[in-house]
Amino acid sequence: MRLDQKTAIVTGAASGFGAGIVAKFVAEGCRVLVADINADGAKTEAAKHGASAVACTVNVADGASVKAMVDAALAAFGHVDILVNNAGVTHLPAPMEDVTEDDFDRVYNVNMKSVYHSARHLVPHMKSRKSGAILNIASTAGVSPRPRLNWYNASKGWMINATKGMAVELAPEGIRVNALNPVAGETPLLKSFMGEDTPEMRAKFLSTIPLGRFSTPEDLANAACYMCSDEASMITGVAMEVDGGRCI
Repeated sequence: MRLDQKTAIVTGAASGFGAGIVAKFVAEGCRVLVADINADGAKTEAAKHGASAVACTVNVADGASVKAMVDAALAAFGHVDILVNNAGVTHLPAPMEDVTEDDFDRVYNVNMKSVYHSARHLVPHMKSRKSGAILNIASTAGVSPRPRLNWYNASKGWMINATKGMAVELAPEGIRVNALNPVAGETPLLKSFMGEDTPEMRAKFLSTIPLGRFSTPEDLANAACYMCSDEASMITGVAMEVDGGRCI
């Protein structure tokens, strides 16, 4: 029960890493707002956890929607201890000059501007309580970029830098900010990263991971639980790789 009596918002929580984080947090005693643009998915995921989870529809790229999400969490829980910025998208693998402006804007708004929106609307609450933990789900792509995913790589590099800047500024307020860098995992984004889901393409990706497997929602959830718990009370500004050794 490492998160006993704590409350959290997890974005992109209807599937993949987000759903894994929700399940782990609830198992550790946390009440969670399951936030996702997929309203039905959020409701389905929240229903698995009974009174410990509340569904919320959110478009993290839209400031008004993020404000409504924060308001919903405060209405449901009274306060928010933890924010996990997990929602993310990618463009399909392509030469950098061939990625459309619409695809670039979508990656920018969902992967980067969403962190600005959530900070703008939740940090004042955390400051008022002199406590809080923010966890940004970045990527090994921000540390060791893969070809043909250039603008996705850049968005995750931005998130890592933003995490460190947030950590330095918010530390005097009692707020910790960290990031996790997963390697490609068994999530809905995997096919988008690869371009095509074939045995050959999977083998190519796996050959870059020394431990020889993709990351799982459970891998990310275990790391997230630690980073957001009081056990990590001296850790801030860290971008921890959960990558089976890919970035070595």
